[in-house]
Amino acid sequence: MEKRIQNASLLVNASLGHCFVDGLEHRDATATYNCLCAYASIDNTKNAVETFRVTVVAPLMQKIIPHESSAVAAGSSGDGLINSYELIKECIYKDCKFLLDISSAENSGLHVFDFLANSILREVLFEESHRNFKVELPTHPLTFGAGFPTHLRWNYQPTPSYSGRNFQHTPSCSGPGPMGMKRGNAESRQRFQEIAGSFDSVLTASSPVPVQNLDPGEANCQDLTLKQSVTLLESLRLCWKKIFLSFLVPTNSFAFPCSFFLGQYSNWLSSVLTARKSHNTSTGTGHGRDVSEVIDGCIFVIHDIRCLEEHVRGDYLQHMVQVLSSCSPNVLESVRQSILESGQSLKSLEPLVIKAVVESLVEKSVEDLRQMKGIAATYMMTNKPLPVGHSPYVAGVLRPLKAFLGGEKISYLASETKNEILLYAATEITDRYYELAADLVIVSRRKEYSLQKIRQSAETSRGKFRHL
Repeated sequence: MEKRIQNASLLVNASLGHCFVDGLEHRDATATYNCLCAYASIDNTKNAVETFRVTVVAPLMQKIIPHESSAVAAGSSGDGLINSYELIKECIYKDCKFLLDISSAENSGLHVFDFLANSILREVLFEESHRNFKVELPTHPLTFGAGFPTHLRWNYQPTPSYSGRNFQHTPSCSGPGPMGMKRGNAESRQRFQEIAGSFDSVLTASSPVPVQNLDPGEANCQDLTLKQSVTLLESLRLCWKKIFLSFLVPTNSFAFPCSFFLGQYSNWLSSVLTARKSHNTSTGTGHGRDVSEVIDGCIFVIHDIRCLEEHVRGDYLQHMVQVLSSCSPNVLESVRQSILESGQSLKSLEPLVIKAVVESLVEKSVEDLRQMKGIAATYMMTNKPLPVGHSPYVAGVLRPLKAFLGGEKISYLASETKNEILLYAATEITDRYYELAADLVIVSRRKEYSLQKIRQSAETSRGKFRHL
């Protein structure tokens, strides 16, 4: 029985296929409708779609592509493919609309057939068809070839507007073929690795590199002051410009470059601050030029953090919303929140850098405060008169703050940040002064108490001696 059923199925499909092709050739709406109903009743919509693709769509595509090749040869790479799509649209309207109208008629029961996606668009973007594109279109020798992300982007960009949403969920788009989602993801990963590699090479520096040290051509972002920051912003821009295609890359991937590059930048900055603190702890506080360079570097970092955070939560986010405007509100909101959180995580580094500036200013001031320890020795065992003016160390205590306010780099800080640093530094310096002064008073009192005990003991001894 199984063999007889198979033979009967083959006979029914062959006869139905002949009737279907004959109805399409003669534009017989009744015959075509009855054939589609028969295909649907035996649950064999796949054969109907494939028959229409092979007998009608494929010959039309073979005519369009060679005809377009000569025109494209003299045109630009972007316009050539768009012109091809325009011819295909005309062909669909002229030769395929007859069947599309029948299958999409209201209450026809034939909506199980998706000829537009599975027959027409599949043939347009089918692997064999795109082999012809590669051969016949001189300006597209590698139209969708692996290893050429730029060509890939040129030719993928016009595709969504001609394909429609339904096609994105078909095997031709989601599979590994030349127009498939898997190929698009592979090409995107390749380009992303190139951009990430360039960014990582910049982050190998153990300290911030001012833009002034760069070539004029490299310092292409006037608002930023560090090479690492400029490269970060350029990496984000390249991801939007050269990688992501909303038609190919899953929408949940759009927030990944922002979180990845900002995370790398944050890790690098944290390691720089940790290394600086460890160096100061092991070798003692730096002097003069070393401390000034640390403070200048931190000022640049604070400025760049604010610029980057403003850009990410502003222009970058707006561009994302525009690119993903066709996505569902839930997806758009999810990506939006992810990018906002990435910008907030970057801003959370600012207090750490401010703390590093304050520590440098305080340690530099405390060097002069340590001279207080010599005051007691100066006046205790000598006949030196009491002072009538301040001690020499007093003039140097606030000198680092004065130099900080008068420095050229202070203009890169917002007024509230500058005031915050001054408040923290002045508070810490006065606290250190209080601690040192309190220790000095305590030591002096202990010495005075010890001297008094010695005097009292001596007087007692002399009294006993006189009594004897």
